[in-house]
Amino acid sequence: MYDFCQLLGLAEYAYFYTQATNNIKLAPGTMENSLNKEMVMASLFENATEAIILTDKKGQIVLLNPCAEKMFGYSKSELIGNRIEQLLPDNVREKHEHLRDTFHQNPVNRTMGAGRDLYAKNKKGNVFPVEVSLSYYELNGERYVIAFVIDITIRKQHEAIQQEQQRELKRVSSEIQKLNQELEQKVEDRTTMLRETLAQLEKSKNELEDALEKEKELNDLKTRFVSTVSHEFRTPLAAVLSSASLLSKYVKEEEQEKRNRHIERIKEGVRHLNSMLEDLLSLGKLEEGLVASKSTPINCTEFMRDFYNDMREILKPGQQLYFEHQGEETACTDKRLLTNILLNLVSNAIKFSPENGIIKILCRNQSNLLTITVSDSGIGISNEDLQYLFQRFFRAKNATNIQGTGLGLHIVAKYLELLNGSIKVTSELNRGTTFTITIPHN
Repeated sequence: MYDFCQLLGLAEYAYFYTQATNNIKLAPGTMENSLNKEMVMASLFENATEAIILTDKKGQIVLLNPCAEKMFGYSKSELIGNRIEQLLPDNVREKHEHLRDTFHQNPVNRTMGAGRDLYAKNKKGNVFPVEVSLSYYELNGERYVIAFVIDITIRKQHEAIQQEQQRELKRVSSEIQKLNQELEQKVEDRTTMLRETLAQLEKSKNELEDALEKEKELNDLKTRFVSTVSHEFRTPLAAVLSSASLLSKYVKEEEQEKRNRHIERIKEGVRHLNSMLEDLLSLGKLEEGLVASKSTPINCTEFMRDFYNDMREILKPGQQLYFEHQGEETACTDKRLLTNILLNLVSNAIKFSPENGIIKILCRNQSNLLTITVSDSGIGISNEDLQYLFQRFFRAKNATNIQGTGLGLHIVAKYLELLNGSIKVTSELNRGTTFTITIPHN
């Protein structure tokens, strides 16, 4: 609209308008030629909803429309001839004079909404926000500037309300986000607590199950202990009692062989009872932690020779015991525990091997590692029973008719734990068994 007004010659209308108000007589035909144009321009100018202000190069107001009078509260007579800075706030007047001079030196049309925050001041001194569009033209060598002014107070109020609403929305959103974070944290904390509680319950459940299992195992062990000990004690005691009773009947000199046979049965029964008592005492001490290892230097050859001589006395008729040592002579370990380990292994080899059987003991001492292998040609152990061999009171199925408590190998494994050693076993039914113990030493 503003470009259209300019093209129609708003400045020319201003000239005619000024002349008419001053009652100056114009040249013949001038008004007639411009009548239609003046009527159009008068309608645009007088009824425009924007304030229109015309200034000269000095910034003096030349013309203003009714909307401008209403907007600023001044009459035409109060403004025409005064500087445009009269309509600006006090703090920007000096700066505006410089900007106005700069504009006249290099005039450029500027449309509404150019991104500037501008303010005007009315007759009452009230400052309000405005939008200003500038245009210029020249007439008779004189440059004029046309300002189109819009009061945007209501728009700014709406914008302020909108901004406040946005700030409030942002604040509320921030609070909601904070509440959500706090709620999420609480949920996470409660979830963590719940998981920990469930873990504790699961742990308690497992501990209870373990305790129940151990209690059950203990009851089973007690039952097996009572059954085994009762049976194992009853048999040799009955043999001792029977042989002792029969021994008193053989009084003649020629019956010495019968007496010797019963005396040997009594000795065997006593040895068996003593062995069982030793196993039970050893197990009790191990369970209570009363057994500790104490390493001392030993001569392997002398140790095995003494052990060999002791074991010869319990060999069955025709059984043979072979011993071989390889490697270094001296090893450092607990002699007492090693003796008990070998005593159990070799005793079992003798017990489960037939008469005329062969038991071999191979000792190797190399690289601070003592390895002893005990092999027999006895009844052997099934693959099914091998996995349970070191459990307390376990007896292989093919050994139930042979005296024993089922504690010996369990005690051997416990002794080896004290020596940081290990034990392995290989066996074949009716072909024999081989136990290999390994003990590290310095």
